[in-house]
Amino acid sequence: WKCRRKIILDVAKGLAYLHEDCRQKIVHLDINPQNILLDENYNAKVSDFGLSKLIDRNQNQVVTTMRGTPVYIAPEWLSSIITEKVDVYSFGVVLLEILCGRKNLDRSQPEEGMHLLSLFKKKAEEGLLLDIIDKSSEDMQSHGAEVVEMMKVAAWCLQTDFTKRPSMSVVVKVLEGVMDVECNLDYSFSTPPLPNRITEVGQDAATPLLPSVLSGPR
Repeated sequence: WKCRRKIILDVAKGLAYLHEDCRQKIVHLDINPQNILLDENYNAKVSDFGLSKLIDRNQNQVVTTMRGTPVYIAPEWLSSIITEKVDVYSFGVVLLEILCGRKNLDRSQPEEGMHLLSLFKKKAEEGLLLDIIDKSSEDMQSHGAEVVEMMKVAAWCLQTDFTKRPSMSVVVKVLEGVMDVECNLDYSFSTPPLPNRITEVGQDAATPLLPSVLSGPR
């Protein structure tokens, strides 16, 4: 549990840095487990910026084509107008996967449990979130109350209305115990959209990310 909690906090801090501490906002657009690197001490770094976008500080959103990894993609991609909150959504999916010890889409599961977000919604409504904590880890099970609290952070990040999702700096504060999770959460999560349904509009609305801007802490 301690190790997973550290990884989650490291990723949250990395995204907060990209979104808020760079000269231009860097929206990663492809947050998933494969793009999170761990060193020998389990320090986590966000990697693979091939799909990233730079957004000027005076821009609230950009118009761009759908990109990223299916099952981690935020529902607002269907409108093609996105903000840094798409990364917050993807982080929420990854966070839930870490806590539950399984993928968001697991075809080896029975049909009713194949989609983790649907299962999360069902268990939340039943008050049985303890049921979906990673059963392969006794340590995770023994910290059940803390894990369930962190699941609420995931739920906050997964709000269908992106304006109701927290910023990543707020997520960091919640994970560090400085702030509380939003109370009125909607567990009616949208199924992530499929890629290749959107035609790109206004390609110069955001600047492609150059490797040279990626130096600095993440």
